[in-house]
Amino acid sequence: MSAAGTQGGRPGGGAAAAHSLGWLVAANAVGVGLAALLVWPGAGDALAPLTFGRWAPVHHNGQLYGWCALPLVGALLAWFLDPDHPRAGRHAALALGAWSLALVLGSVAWLGGLASGKPFVEWHGWTRPLLPAAMHVLWAFLAAHTWWRRLRLGPAGLAARLGVLGLLLVVPSLLHWASDRSVYPAVNPDSGGATGTALLGSTLGLVGIYLALPGLLGLPSGAGRRRDAVVLGGWLASWLVFAAAGQGDVSHHAPGQIAALGVLLLWIPLLPWAWGGWAWPAGARPWLRAAAGWWILLVASGWAGFLPGWSERLKFTHALVGHAHLAMAGFVSSVNGAVLVVLTGRVVSAAVFRWWQGGTLAFVALMFALAVVEHADPAGFFAGDGLTPLLLALRLGAGVVLAAASVRWWRESCRR
Repeated sequence: MSAAGTQGGRPGGGAAAAHSLGWLVAANAVGVGLAALLVWPGAGDALAPLTFGRWAPVHHNGQLYGWCALPLVGALLAWFLDPDHPRAGRHAALALGAWSLALVLGSVAWLGGLASGKPFVEWHGWTRPLLPAAMHVLWAFLAAHTWWRRLRLGPAGLAARLGVLGLLLVVPSLLHWASDRSVYPAVNPDSGGATGTALLGSTLGLVGIYLALPGLLGLPSGAGRRRDAVVLGGWLASWLVFAAAGQGDVSHHAPGQIAALGVLLLWIPLLPWAWGGWAWPAGARPWLRAAAGWWILLVASGWAGFLPGWSERLKFTHALVGHAHLAMAGFVSSVNGAVLVVLTGRVVSAAVFRWWQGGTLAFVALMFALAVVEHADPAGFFAGDGLTPLLLALRLGAGVVLAAASVRWWRESCRR
């Protein structure tokens, strides 16, 4: 093993995989427990006070800030860390450890009932500064390695890293601010959900991150200037649409909101096309193909579900849960699979890939089936009549498949 702590991968790659997949395993285990409580609600009495509402933020935040975020942290470490530094691997482990410690302490607080009540930003009270503090620890290591490498990076490389460091420096403060109970984004007055503009802006931000991923991972580029210009121009033009759309509380019945969100349809081919301009290793390509498939479903269903009529029927049913899993378990997890292959230099088995993709497909389909039942007969659904018990039991089974796949994934990716 090299001084940076990798085997044919990137600096800090092994530690990033261990933390990322560790949180996937933990969050999936909690998810299986939550799915079991929906099948046997009475079991919640035996767990009191650690009931469904206290475990839910542990599951949500373990997936978002653990599994979904840490491979991106690993990509940042790969780009910033000096591979020749004798303690690069140790520095990566400390940065990732601070991040995981914040999540562990946050989970303890959420199980104790301390939460903001805002989904995915439940950081409240003494937990509110925890993750921002971990982000500052990460930033300090990234800045230190930039300083140590400054003479070898060249003007362009140094300028790029200083620019990214400037952007990253504001993220902890933004998270701390967003966790305030009095802070809320614009609301669609006719659905109670997000506006089209808000959905467009948040998705474009993620698109920007995923466009930058191959470069952060140090992959060779063969795209050429023309492809780069088309992708960058499309991204900037999409932000111009965002700027021109209404930023306040705007209904999904407004044609401008529907058209603005429809800009994302252009990114169905553009994002995979942009990835195709980079030399990904063979082991990452199945994950990227799966990500492209999930991306099509995610964007198309998200836009269709925003349309008048569809939004009213499905917005706050199990379809919302299904769409969240389509995004996280489908698209993001598939991208993360490709990222971890690059970071570690290790390829997971075809069995893990099949289990994960098949389990996710079954889970998402069951969520949308539950949404149809829920909309058709809300009273019967909540009473557990008809198909509801069977669908919930099948959902539990799909969750078990995903949990088993994540355990095997963790074991294969973290083996020495």
